[in-house]
Amino acid sequence: SIRLFLIDTTPFMEEGEEDKAIKKTFINAVILDEEGDEWMFNEGCLSIPDIREDIQRKPIITIKYQDEHFDWNTDIFDGLTARVIQHEYDHIEGVLFTDKISPLRKRMIKRKLENISKGDIEVGYRMKFTR
Repeated sequence: SIRLFLIDTTPFMEEGEEDKAIKKTFINAVILDEEGDEWMFNEGCLSIPDIREDIQRKPIITIKYQDEHFDWNTDIFDGLTARVIQHEYDHIEGVLFTDKISPLRKRMIKRKLENISKGDIEVGYRMKFTR
């Protein structure tokens, strides 16, 4: 089986930093190490529209993966790129960013999450809801 995710950090770059953005394919990835002091950042997700929460993640990761040519690579990423990779990697592990918030915050956004799961939300992109 293939476990695949793609990242594009272009939308997160400040003006003048576009050259630091990466677009990358990760196939059968494994995060080998996470380093540094966790830092908080307000995350959102297209899978969970209109909800953003402060999430803690390590700032540096080492990841082994196959690229779009199925060549194996081991790379170190840091900062926002590492965060985006961890977020997308969590998806293939069955974890959403809302799984990382406190029980109190989950209770506070419960109604929003229920509305999303029922498809009772309007977004500017295509979504498929399973029943």
